Amino acid sequence: MKKIAVIGATGYVGSAVVKELAERGHQVVAFARNVENVAKADNVQAVAFDVENANFAEQLKGVDAVISAFNPGWTNPNIGVDFTRGAKAIVEAAKSAEVPYLLVVGGAGSLYVAPNLQVIDTPDFPKEIYDGANAARNLLNDLRDRRDLNWAFISPPACLGADGDFSEERLGSYRLGGEELLMNGDIPAGISVADLAIAIADDVEQKAHLFQRFTVAAK
Repeated sequence: MKKIAVIGATGYVGSAVVKELAERGHQVVAFARNVENVAKADNVQAVAFDVENANFAEQLKGVDAVISAFNPGWTNPNIGVDFTRGAKAIVEAAKSAEVPYLLVVGGAGSLYVAPNLQVIDTPDFPKEIYDGANAARNLLNDLRDRRDLNWAFISPPACLGADGDFSEERLGSYRLGGEELLMNGDIPAGISVADLAIAIADDVEQKAHLFQRFTVAAK
């Protein structure tokens, strides 16, 4: 069993990941603003710590992997700036702590729907989430050529759980993709947040996508 840190442990994705990892028997260090909302389990340690604190790297030393589900909130009017600042702090802390594997949870916006055309640049992309999605895209672009830390980046599909007009049912399976938006026939594919958490847990256990971006969707 591994010691795995989860950043954003009470968020939509982060809380599902904490639950999945804990049920697998891993030791989970769950970082959150409000630790009282972290899932309770003997193998889950809830920690309140600001990722922008200069000593954050010390908190990450000794873990086998870090999963960053950091998101300052889609309704945050400063999400672009806040995401960029927080994500940069997390990446640099992981580098300083010599974390063996950093898996960043991004968005679907940077997936491709055609050559040289990403979801975020299509006409129907929601303007209200553009800044956050663009910040996640910029983070991925910044990571692509880096080899001074062991990173991976997962983009959920376009439809994630009930929030994305999909299902919350845990099916226990998923299909993998690379840089392109996964489809279900003529419509964008989806996945439940529980099954996304399975894919995330599988990836950090196997360190399966080192220096790669990948995506998943329901089978």
